Amino acid sequence: MIINKIETNVYYVYKNNIAFFFLSLKKNVSLRRFHKTINFLHMIPNFKYPTPIDKEVNWDKSKTIMSRTDAAGVIDYVNQVFCDVCGYSEEELMGSPHNIIRHPDMPRVIFKVLWDNIQQGINFHAIAKNLAKSGEYYWVVTDFDIIKDSQGKIASYLARRTSVPTQSVEKYIAPLYAKMLQVEAVGGMEASGAYLANFLKENGYYDYIDFIENAILEFK
Repeated sequence: MIINKIETNVYYVYKNNIAFFFLSLKKNVSLRRFHKTINFLHMIPNFKYPTPIDKEVNWDKSKTIMSRTDAAGVIDYVNQVFCDVCGYSEEELMGSPHNIIRHPDMPRVIFKVLWDNIQQGINFHAIAKNLAKSGEYYWVVTDFDIIKDSQGKIASYLARRTSVPTQSVEKYIAPLYAKMLQVEAVGGMEASGAYLANFLKENGYYDYIDFIENAILEFK
């Protein structure tokens, strides 16, 4: 199956003169090939995710959630805070894809641009709504240490996650993500990425990171 009549559109968002981009489908891209490249953006196949409930995890938001994955996103380290917040044991988490905590309220394009950057060795901050084993949710902002081997190849990602003010989520993040999900459901990630790029431009933000920094700082 071939997707025809789709022009290449690259939506650039700049940070420190580095082009962060949302890349739409290129003309005549095989659908099978496209899906193969974005499997890590989807929920884990054949994994029974908990049913989401509209309740936030009660956790100590002064603490930092930490995890490390290999270059493919498979967990090989978590701290106790991670286990306490998400509700999975260390044994359950070890060897699992990190999207074991993926919440269906998250637009996939946010994870795409995150991975596009960290796979190039560029740190990227993103706000995510995560899904605990209980079905409850928790919001975090992520920061990465990108660890390379002796040959300069990326070996692992060490992630630190801290809490996001509730007011920031309610006023800025949740409404934007909800709209992006609606767009994504109809037009896919390329449409969702275009919506985000236009939103940032129209509201005077330098880029996505500028947007989330301002959203957080307003209520710190």
